[in-house]
Amino acid sequence: MNEEIIIAGFGGQGVLSMGMILCYAGIIENKEVSWMPSYGPEMRGGTANCITIVSDKKISSPIISKFDTVIALNQPSVDKFENAIKPGGMMIYDTTNIINPPTRTDIEIVGIEGSNEAARMKNTKVLNMIMLGAFLAKKPIITTGNIIEGLKKVLPERYHNLLPLNEEALLRGMKLAEMVGVK
Repeated sequence: MNEEIIIAGFGGQGVLSMGMILCYAGIIENKEVSWMPSYGPEMRGGTANCITIVSDKKISSPIISKFDTVIALNQPSVDKFENAIKPGGMMIYDTTNIINPPTRTDIEIVGIEGSNEAARMKNTKVLNMIMLGAFLAKKPIITTGNIIEGLKKVLPERYHNLLPLNEEALLRGMKLAEMVGVK
């Protein structure tokens, strides 16, 4: 297994945290991991993305230009990274924030109402965990329990009271992804 992912969105959406959580969880499962963030100078609202690789084998380079999966949380990310997905790959995107959805026919496209679901949960900061759950439902490269353990490493201890909410968001994202395409 070698999964090369780019997670992209606006700063403040938890983009970098998603990649970091995947990496910590991968380490717990004795996998090889790589996390390479990229972000603008703005604290919130600027663009942010991270390349995350989780593999059973050594990772030759963290710098890649084609991805197995793109997780896009905003329109600029869909526009920028849709063509960077390998044929047969997958794009998961937040339908709430996308006006022009991806159109490629050689990839799996999974639209999730992540922001709307986060609003229903009364905490917009769980969008990243909803989208991470959707990804794991489609590509279960890491166990849910280890994602929560990875979250404990990333989330400052003063926010550990939010772990149950984040776990609920992860599970909701998984359920939403399982319902995509089901009529």
